[in-house]
Amino acid sequence: MGRVSTEPAPTPVPGPRSAGAATVLARSRADLAAALAESPAPRAVVMTMGALHEGHFDLVREAARRVGSTGTVVVTIFVNPLQFAPTEDLDAYPRDLEGDLAGLARTLTGVDGTLGVGRLIVFAPTPEVIYPCGQPAVRIDPGPIATVLEGRTRPTHFAGVCQVVLTLMHLTAPRWALFGRKDAQQLAIIESMVRDLAVPLEIVPVDIRRENDGLAMSSRNAYLSPEQRHQALALSRALQAGRDAAAQATGSRPDPVAIRQTALASLEAADGVEVDYVALVAPDSFEDLAGAGLGLPRSEPVGEDKEEGLPAVGLLAVAARVGTTRLIDNTLIDLRP
Repeated sequence: MGRVSTEPAPTPVPGPRSAGAATVLARSRADLAAALAESPAPRAVVMTMGALHEGHFDLVREAARRVGSTGTVVVTIFVNPLQFAPTEDLDAYPRDLEGDLAGLARTLTGVDGTLGVGRLIVFAPTPEVIYPCGQPAVRIDPGPIATVLEGRTRPTHFAGVCQVVLTLMHLTAPRWALFGRKDAQQLAIIESMVRDLAVPLEIVPVDIRRENDGLAMSSRNAYLSPEQRHQALALSRALQAGRDAAAQATGSRPDPVAIRQTALASLEAADGVEVDYVALVAPDSFEDLAGAGLGLPRSEPVGEDKEEGLPAVGLLAVAARVGTTRLIDNTLIDLRP
């Protein structure tokens, strides 16, 4: 007797679902495969957990720019249980599929009312669709980068991220996969996975989208009260303090220790903020540039000249709790003389 499929039936959405439909909502692997088979190349994918905001829509806009008016954009919406620890907010994570679909339509529809790409496919599976046998038997090891910063706080997180990202890459088979720079450690790990496992696509980083007051957009911002949202601005202020410290080093190479200490002091002085970490690391390897023991150890031997082997650009990364909400943010720092 064959195995009974656990994939859900196709979910009706407004508008046509025929082969010629410009927008398709797929809930099963079969739905997705059928939609992809009918869709024009080139193809780009944006992977999300839903509760879409302008930061996500920036990724979608860049995907649309790359595929052009005749290509295909795939947006995946999946709250991945493997990247949540038992104590984290899996059940409480915001979900609004109807609002997400409306936001995608607004983002990609031109003033003439037509879709700006050849086809938009929204893949919104259940966990049973992504992991049909329950817990996957074969797991992805995200490597050493996953053991520091976010990985130290959330030791199983990046393994779960890699598991679902690689699965979705195989299911959607895109030319481009777009990821935001806000999750800088995730971006570095995914880039390493694609390189080391020879996944045939290009990773496209997209800059952080911020509110007018500097707060980095995040689905978790919805958890913040008005007072907490104001307190959360301390993260972006700390990053600005670090950039200012680097800019003041005129005529010499900026001091990574001073940059980190300045940002840390700014964040520690903020009311209502519990600091998790402030780190200055290499953006690709996550090697610690400030000697704080937060990133990975420097691979280059350091002699009397402590500036030896420093990269041209560092990543200043911060994490803190505001109320019960844990927030992250980062910025790139020019370390050239």
